[in-house]
This record gives sequence, structure tokens and C-alpha cells, in this order.
Amino acid sequence: MSERGYYEVLGVAKGASDDEIKSAYRKLAIKYHPDKNKGDKEAEEKFKEATEAYEVLRDPQKRAAYDQFGKAGVGAGGQGFGQGAYTDFSDIFGDFGDIFSEFFGGGAGGGRGGRGRSGSNRGSDLRYNLEVSLEDAALGKEYKIEIPRLETCTDCSGTGAAKGSSPTVCPDCSGTGQVRRTQGFFSVTTTCPRCKGKGKIISNPCKTCKGEGLVEKRRTIHIKIPAGVESGSRLKVSGEGESGPNGGPSGDLYVVTHIKRHPVFERQGNDLIVQKAISLSMACLGGEIEVPAIDGKTIQLKIPEGTESGQIFRLKGHGIPYLGSYGKGDQHVIIKVEIPKKLSKKQKELLEEFARESGEKVGSGGKSKLFFQ
Repeated sequence: MSERGYYEVLGVAKGASDDEIKSAYRKLAIKYHPDKNKGDKEAEEKFKEATEAYEVLRDPQKRAAYDQFGKAGVGAGGQGFGQGAYTDFSDIFGDFGDIFSEFFGGGAGGGRGGRGRSGSNRGSDLRYNLEVSLEDAALGKEYKIEIPRLETCTDCSGTGAAKGSSPTVCPDCSGTGQVRRTQGFFSVTTTCPRCKGKGKIISNPCKTCKGEGLVEKRRTIHIKIPAGVESGSRLKVSGEGESGPNGGPSGDLYVVTHIKRHPVFERQGNDLIVQKAISLSMACLGGEIEVPAIDGKTIQLKIPEGTESGQIFRLKGHGIPYLGSYGKGDQHVIIKVEIPKKLSKKQKELLEEFARESGEKVGSGGKSKLFFQ
């Protein structure tokens, strides 16, 4: 142990107040504690040194004797840490114990999905992947789904104990599901090993749920798919997840939509893309065609003279609704001009006449020949 004076060890003046001494020791204890400096002998020695100094200076009688006679006046310097040294840190750390225990990995909170002081857990959230047709994504539809989940056992009302019996409070954790132990000045909270965090002991478990208080069941739920959902849209159904053990609240159900590929329409955001084939004569002369709509109806589209293959026409407001908002996207019609593979004699004659009027050489008479020597 160092021969430095206690005031020097703590870094305070001889006339320092009790609060100043506490504050100085707190900083040193946090900095040099062995749990934070595993294997560091120098840090361990400094922690012991600071602890010895604080044990003396915190006590008015020992401090007075030390001020008058030095270490000899308090019989200190040889016992070492853990052999009569100061171990009650509650007066300098108070409620900071929980903070330190969490910092060093020992604490347990009661947040979402975790265990609270009452020993009750929130039930698990569930996810259900739902395949939705493009029509249903555009128009909305109610689906009926069946999900397996853990529900409160009706035979024991969720207690886990057989009829005619009841759980008893765990004597080790007094029903909290957690036990607290002290390591130096750290207050470490861990799951109670005896009741495994339940806070209760079941000596006669329910045969149906085997003492768990929960059983697996299949439940049918009606899900309203709103118009405008996309692949990956997540719909939350509150309280339809698994039941919480020990009477805890139920979790939530998340339905994730996956839009199936459509044989006619292609979706791009809130717009729809559809290809429509027209004849060569309609492309040249124009006309009117029927275009399919996502709601099963048809839309009349006017084709102007001289329409080319690949030309796109927009049908405003005939696309997918905007989810949670007003209005719809558009439908885009891509024209594909079909070239006939076989022609009748009359059709060929008419086309040849058209070509002559246009000054073109077509047919067998207009083919060029290549000669190779």
C-alpha cells in the first residue's frame, strides 16, 4: 500500500468537507474499480488505496485521530482491500446503483417486451406475410387469415397452476422475478434463478399448459387491406399478437403485404403500365380500341392516324390510389403495332398498290440479289 497521505490519495485539501471527500472518492472508485479494470494490478492498488483513505476520512473520530497521529492513529495501512476495508457504498452512490449495474451489464429493465417489476411480460409480436393480388392492392379488400399463437390457458386462467391450487410467491425474489446482489459498490440485478424470473413458484402445474399459463391455438382474424398498399407495406393489428405470460398484455400482429405479379399490368409506384397491340391498318388510319382497367372494366382509347409502335398514351387517374391520401396514379398504354405474318392474295395486292403509290419497290420484284464470285 502506498505511503501517501489520505488527503493526497483522494486529491483533496486537509480541510475538505464531507461532500468534497465523497465526490473525490466516487470519481476514483468508478475509475479504478477492479470490475472495470480486470487484470490491471495498478488500478486495483489505487482502488484499495482510495477505499482505505475514504474509510478513515468519512468517520469523524478516525479522521480526527488521523489528523493528529497519522496512519498510526487509526491502525491503518496493512489490512488491504476486503479485510475490514470500507464496503458500504450506499451513502455515496445512493440510487446510482442501478445505473452502475446497467453500465457493467447486470441490470434488467422493464421496457417493451421486457419484464417489469410486477413480473409480467408483454406478449410477443407476430408477423404474417400476406400475398395480395394487384387488383386487391388497387381496390382494397378484406382478407381472412389464420395464425398460430400462444393464448392464455383457459383451464388455469393463465396462472400455470392446476385447478384447486395456486402459485406461491417466490421467497428468493419476493415476487419481483429479480434478485439484487452487491459487488463492491455496484448493485447488480439479475433474473431470479429459483423462479426463472416469474416471481412465483408452481408446485402443482396445470396439465394443459404444463405450468406455462399459455397454450398454442389457431385464431382466424379478418384483415382489411386498404387500397394503395405496396409490397412490404406493414399493417399493425394491435393486441392480436401472443398473450403475455403472468397476465401481461398481448403483443401486436404485423401483416406484411406482398403484391403478386400480374399477367397484364405492371405497377410502377402508383402508375400502371399495360401494352396493347393494334393492327397495321389502325396504326396508319387511326381508330378506337378498348383498354383493360384494373377494376375489371374497359376504357375507350382513341388511336390517332400515324401511331407508331412504342408510342405511349396516358389515361389520367386510372392507376393505383395513393395510400392514406386522395387521388390515383395514371395508367400508361404502350402501343405495339402488329405486322401480319400471313396475307391473303387481296391484301398483298392492296399493299403492293399502296407501295407503288408511295414509290417503293416491294415484293419479289423489289428484292435485290447478291452475286458471289
